This record gives sequence, structure tokens and C-alpha cells, in this order.
Amino acid sequence: MKAVLGDTVIAEAPKEELISIEGNWYFPPASVKAGLLVKSPTPYTCPWKGECQYFSVTDGDSLLPDRAWSYPTPYPAAFDRVGADFSNYVAFSKDVTVVD
Repeated sequence: MKAVLGDTVIAEAPKEELISIEGNWYFPPASVKAGLLVKSPTPYTCPWKGECQYFSVTDGDSLLPDRAWSYPTPYPAAFDRVGADFSNYVAFSKDVTVVD
């Protein structure tokens, strides 16, 4: 599967390596292309997943704020709820298209 913004593939991995959480596909960290994500200072803590790290996505000369996120250290109970360790996996906002 691919996460695509415009003509840019941001992440790519086989579907069996992705994790689906609440309607979002989370890509393994190694599948995200280097240099396309920039850490954002936007704070957020999910009540059941834990502290979130947002990323802005580079699109040519533009920096699109908070278009991706991950959970570097999810709450341990979240692993049971999801059925997998999703630490540092990256999900994308709806304006980033995820395709097979």
C-alpha cells in the first residue's frame, strides 16, 4: 500500500505490514521515505493510545502542517486493544491518499 500526496509517495509497504486503527492505516516507520516528514510541535494525547507526535509533510517547497502522526510510546493497554505493537508507526490525514 502507498500513502500519496499529490504525485509524491510518502510511505510504501505491503498491506500485511500495516496496522489499521480507527479507520486509519498506520505504516511501519521504515516504510516512510526519509526527509518528507518534519516533527511538529502540536501537542496531543489520546486517552487510550497515549502521547502523539505530529509531523508536517514536505510537498515540494511547501510544508503542510500536521498531516501525519505516530505514537512513539503508546500506553501498554493500547497494544492489547489493537492486537499489535504500533510504536512509531505513522498514519496520515485524509488529504494524504492511501491506496493498494
